[in-house]
Amino acid sequence: MSGKKLILITGATGAVGPVVVNAFRVAGYPVRTLSIDAPPSGIWPNDVETRAGDVTDKIAVLEAMRGVDSVVHMAALLHNVNLPPMLQKKYKSINVGGTVKVVEASLKVGVRRIVFFSTISVYGRSDGRILTEDSMPEPETFYAKTKYDAEKIIIAAKGPDGTKIGTILRLGTVYGPRIKGNYQLLLKSLAKNRFVPIGRGASRRTMIYDKDAAQAAKLALEHPGAAGKIFNVSDGKFHTLNEIISTICKALDRTPPRLSLPIGPIRFTTGIIEDMARMIGLQPLIMRASIDKYTEDLAVDGRRIQRELGFVPQYNLLAGWQETVREMRKAGKL
Repeated sequence: MSGKKLILITGATGAVGPVVVNAFRVAGYPVRTLSIDAPPSGIWPNDVETRAGDVTDKIAVLEAMRGVDSVVHMAALLHNVNLPPMLQKKYKSINVGGTVKVVEASLKVGVRRIVFFSTISVYGRSDGRILTEDSMPEPETFYAKTKYDAEKIIIAAKGPDGTKIGTILRLGTVYGPRIKGNYQLLLKSLAKNRFVPIGRGASRRTMIYDKDAAQAAKLALEHPGAAGKIFNVSDGKFHTLNEIISTICKALDRTPPRLSLPIGPIRFTTGIIEDMARMIGLQPLIMRASIDKYTEDLAVDGRRIQRELGFVPQYNLLAGWQETVREMRKAGKL
């Protein structure tokens, strides 16, 4: 063993978790995980210590924290634009309450560093601006609000000597072979030539490949200058929706869609369908919020972590999507 100290990774069985676990193991760290779901066989090295438990369970979190030097806290319910009110309590319990439990246990055992995976969604829309860590967050979705509330808990955490121990990573849209959500749907639709874009595709996105996100976490845990700070994490570029679609098609060896649908009529029709569904007590299959999410502009500057911690993304957009497609095909997911 390298002499590096034990780290705890929460939420390790999620979409990004296994990549983060493997990044720390390759770097020589002994790793313990805490996840509510059991890890699939072979997902990470056999010497990773796996604990089953809920981050909202005070005893489970404290037991998992024994002997730990640092924590990478990823456990959370993920982004949902159309979150029904009945689920809001659960989101708050896990995303905010779970973070409280992690911080309390960390302080009790004397953890040196807590690296928290947050999201650029806390900023809201950029609407033509370029957002930085100094921009005032204006979270729009309930998910983003819970992540921003959790950030405040992390950034306020202090060790016995009064120094801050938390580092916040506001990740751009993370993609990779375990991709979920809208980009999984986009990738599979493009693979089957069943996707028609909406609008001009000029709105910007901020993205990061999962392996680069894992390396950012390692840097944030190791670097003495990271404590008490917030960093945006991206591949260093802003990508238009058209560019993303074209890049995915290139990775798939497909021709990009030639036609697009106008935003106005599509949103108007979607609104009628949504309103009619609600009138008869049904959950609409598509909502205005989904169209708004598709067309939103979110350009976030990721240079601070490059400048202050020396973070250098290893994957550009094409390399990331090529590896994503290759690995998903190998796993029979595409």
